[in-house]
Amino acid sequence: MRRGKEIVQGSHASMEFIAGQIRQCLDENADIVIALDNDEAAWLSKGMAKVCLQVNSEAELLDYHERAQRHGLKSFLIQDSGRTEFGGTPTLTACAIGPAGVSRIDAVTGGLTLYERYIIDC
Repeated sequence: MRRGKEIVQGSHASMEFIAGQIRQCLDENADIVIALDNDEAAWLSKGMAKVCLQVNSEAELLDYHERAQRHGLKSFLIQDSGRTEFGGTPTLTACAIGPAGVSRIDAVTGGLTLYERYIIDC
């Protein structure tokens, strides 16, 4: 993915816990009322920390999403439509786990490495 696309996909994932609730209210023509659990409220009020980790495949991304859910964590998987990249093929691009306490998330993702994109100029 291009760098901008990577940033956009991560942004979609990081806000899905709240955006999904807003979309549901809009679909139902209801007042927008968002119920936040303690972890979500703390995340929003104390700086919204994010850590970007890397996996090596769509299958691995899906595996971490499922692991998070099995550990009782909220996990939001993002699928790009493929209109601007991926040759028209819908593709899993990002996953946000949480908001939750660091130790709970690290129990699932602690073995992953920080994302670094190496660009080599030739």
